[in-house]
Amino acid sequence: MLDKEEIVCLLKEAAFGIDEYWVTSGAAMVLYGIRDTTRDIDLGCTSQMADRLESTGYSVEILRDGSRKIVFSETIEIFENWIEDKVILLNGLPVISLEGMIMMKEKLGREKDQKDIRLIEDFINRIHRRGMLDGQGGPSCKAKNRGNT
Repeated sequence: MLDKEEIVCLLKEAAFGIDEYWVTSGAAMVLYGIRDTTRDIDLGCTSQMADRLESTGYSVEILRDGSRKIVFSETIEIFENWIEDKVILLNGLPVISLEGMIMMKEKLGREKDQKDIRLIEDFINRIHRRGMLDGQGGPSCKAKNRGNT
């Protein structure tokens, strides 16, 4: 399981262009502070980044809608143009908005996504009561090489 610090470190090690990708799903929930851990990191990316990764030799699967899924490492999967709403910077990382995450999970419609939607909505209610997001300071990155490249 990956915690916030490990997610941040893995993304820094990957050195993706900040304008070319965004964090989604469980990893986004961890970065927001909605969950403590996640099994993997799902990212959305631009077509230009997908082209570059494909030409570099990363494993690519064409999805039903014609977009690409790229297996970057054992823990990072990247989905071309997988986005709803907008991307915000959270602790210096591009992350799907909370509203966008709800829209994405509604489209997926799985039971686990329905549970996640409830967690996200509860989180939104809490931050509205407090007037801000928790965890604006990011974790420090200890050099952890998990063999993911």
